[in-house]
Amino acid sequence: MKAVIQRVSEARVEVDGSTVGAIGRGILVLLGVEKGDTERDAAWLAEKMAGLRIFEDDAGKMNLSVREVEGSILAVSQFTLAGNCAKGRRPSFDTAAPPDEGKRLYDRFVDLIRETGIPTATGIFQADMKVHLVNDGPVTFILDTKSRSSST
Repeated sequence: MKAVIQRVSEARVEVDGSTVGAIGRGILVLLGVEKGDTERDAAWLAEKMAGLRIFEDDAGKMNLSVREVEGSILAVSQFTLAGNCAKGRRPSFDTAAPPDEGKRLYDRFVDLIRETGIPTATGIFQADMKVHLVNDGPVTFILDTKSRSSST
């Protein structure tokens, strides 16, 4: 799984002109599921999202998690994160999980986040979505479950 995470002061996702998910302060997660990803990847990523200290404390250091600042998470599926632009001019999506598997693991990731008690909003899987955000910082990170160490 690949995730682009952004610390936001607010974010929302629209489908057909209607807001389907919105948060205030928190994390926007753009999530791409690849072939070979498992529930273990979803669990690792959900745990990482809940505990990642990317919010500033009183001293101005990134030392607080989304839970500690009583923030929320907006999770948006984005299969294009599995795209490969190394050859030619058009991306290849050969490594993207099939839609049914991608949806199953995306839904599992969302369920695991919700189980932590962090308020979580979502987009709609496979919909044409418009994502609006105010990136706070800006603070943006890229996580790939394939590059995690065995100790995390």
